[in-house]
Amino acid sequence: MRFSHPTHGHEERRRHWRGDDGHHHRGFGRRSGRPGSDEPEALELARDHGGPRGRHFGHRGRHGFGRDGEHGEGRGRRRRVFDSGELQLVLLKLIADQPRHGYELIRAIEELTGGAYVPSPGVIYPTLTLLQDMGRIEEATAAGPRKPFAVTADGTAELVAKKQEVETLFARLAQLASMRERTDGGPVRRAMGNLRTVLLDRLGRDGVQTETMHEVAAILDEAARKIERL
Repeated sequence: MRFSHPTHGHEERRRHWRGDDGHHHRGFGRRSGRPGSDEPEALELARDHGGPRGRHFGHRGRHGFGRDGEHGEGRGRRRRVFDSGELQLVLLKLIADQPRHGYELIRAIEELTGGAYVPSPGVIYPTLTLLQDMGRIEEATAAGPRKPFAVTADGTAELVAKKQEVETLFARLAQLASMRERTDGGPVRRAMGNLRTVLLDRLGRDGVQTETMHEVAAILDEAARKIERL
């Protein structure tokens, strides 16, 4: 695994960062797999596992894979956690386990992923409408303003036919929870918070010299190399 090295030429850094030199850059300087993102993967991971909306690192956050788990907020689009068909199966299985309304489904997915993926109503409710139109779920009788959905015979048949795929999808949810637990551990989160604080304090001042920026980048690159060798 290679790391990008700081250079003193702005255009050279710019080409190297964007991959315009025709090479795939790995490690701390590597671009993320998220289309449209121009941040290193390591910093994206740090940011995603921080801030109240996953926008900053150093504080506990909810959206490890971006808001909605499909298209991230802020700087460009991010990878999808599920495609449309996969999300249908996840919701169908959760409803088959227990009749639920939309909000309960959002909370269930959040709990299954340890908070790494929190789908929005704008993702969940259109999918529920589609499942209902397909005859795989129906509104259940219940007291209160929110009507839970229950699985139909067609929905049950769909789950049986795609049993292996459903198991794979729920294994993915468990994997997200495991990754969130590892990357959002107390000591690492504290260290990321310290890093964010000092970067904002030191580099947020007026008149920061270019040489200082290069020195900070070199320190971060070296820290990344040491972590990689662990």
